[in-house]
Amino acid sequence: MTEHRNFIGGQFVATPALATIDVRNPATGAVFASVPAASETDVLQAVDLAAAAQKTWRKLPAIERGNALRRLADCNERNAATIGQALARESGKSLADATSEAIYGVELMRYHAEWARRIDGEVIESDTQDETLMLMRAPIGVVACLIPFNFPIYTLVRKIAPALITGNAVVVRPSNTTPTSAFAFAQCILEADLPAGLVSIMTMTHETARVMCTAPAVGMITLTGSVAAGQTVLDYCKTNIAKPSLELGGKTPVIVEPDADLDVVARMVLAAKTAHCGQVCTSVERLYVHRSVENALIERLRAGFAARLFADRSINADSMGPLANLAARDRIHAMVERAAAEGAVLETGGFIPEGNGYFYPPTLLTSCRQAMEIVREEVFGPVLAVIAYDTFDEALALASDHQFGLASVLFTENYRKAMRAANEIEAGELYINRFPADPYQGYHAGWKKSGLGGDDGKHGMLEFTQTRLVILNH
Repeated sequence: MTEHRNFIGGQFVATPALATIDVRNPATGAVFASVPAASETDVLQAVDLAAAAQKTWRKLPAIERGNALRRLADCNERNAATIGQALARESGKSLADATSEAIYGVELMRYHAEWARRIDGEVIESDTQDETLMLMRAPIGVVACLIPFNFPIYTLVRKIAPALITGNAVVVRPSNTTPTSAFAFAQCILEADLPAGLVSIMTMTHETARVMCTAPAVGMITLTGSVAAGQTVLDYCKTNIAKPSLELGGKTPVIVEPDADLDVVARMVLAAKTAHCGQVCTSVERLYVHRSVENALIERLRAGFAARLFADRSINADSMGPLANLAARDRIHAMVERAAAEGAVLETGGFIPEGNGYFYPPTLLTSCRQAMEIVREEVFGPVLAVIAYDTFDEALALASDHQFGLASVLFTENYRKAMRAANEIEAGELYINRFPADPYQGYHAGWKKSGLGGDDGKHGMLEFTQTRLVILNH
């Protein structure tokens, strides 16, 4: 069984762990690695080292920080296969998908490196002729980054790249479900010769994560995770009045109008719903279809869901892989059973397969109602709830009648309805005639319980800065 070390202060540290954390292959359920649970001393040392490194890092010209980020990107590109192997084994992704995630992270690093010459402030008109107001951008300091299990490398880069280019240092806690790819990434930090202490990556318990996030030098906490995790982070932020940046739950609605191409819709829905076994924040979770095309679309979806294979992707790369763990499968199956008890029609799926691994079949539920738990709560798995509607007004109201507001989707050829949705949908993103893909030059931000702040693009980069107003009398 492979053992790993935490990356602290620019080196892999062999400190005695209070405990170790087993890492399982979700396709087999077998333990294949052991990672150390960092101690409180470890994480406080990492934060202190980050604070010291940041004081020098922030003074570098931004173009030099950009060059360092390019070196890190180059190293990750050279090591993409190694990172991909670790990621595939811990997540259940195919080797091709896992390696692609590592390469996508490389592209994202290079994108943020280009912001070196574009971090700008403002000159604001004063009320007097002998005074100039300048709004400047400055780094926050030390950023605590909490990484989810579903896209552990891409999300890690999504957080540390903008943090570093804007002059911050970071301490990273990867998910205990998918930590080995983060340690493979840490090897690239070492090889890219970033300043010691600027980036530390440590696995830890929830209690130790609290110690890290509430350390005095931490000025920002960024999380991608559940609403419950976000609420915990907000409690952490109270200690230092640290800035929160939270991407939380999603419950993406898809509205299908009568003029939509149903073959295209069915193909896209199936692909989106079964990508990474539905463990995607923006994955479609509830589908609102016009009653006039309801039966025709359900027929297509039923056939597609029933035919979709699920298996170990290291053996069959074209199949749908497993859920992250046993607890996730038990939770999802219980939700499906409760939905059926409430009157939803189980068209396909909805059973626990025999054999090893945490697999769950693509599951289609029709005749759902807005008040059902399966429509109101995030499933985060390969389960789709379908509701019929009669008017576009009704569809817009149902799509927005929700606690979440991350992404949304509309299929129509009517530009008037498309613009109505663009102006009225209660979500941070609207995709028209396509499914969510989070373009990294955009801005990925949720409404309501889906989060605070956001990622990607100029606005995501500026999340990692704070302002200073300079009033110059002359």
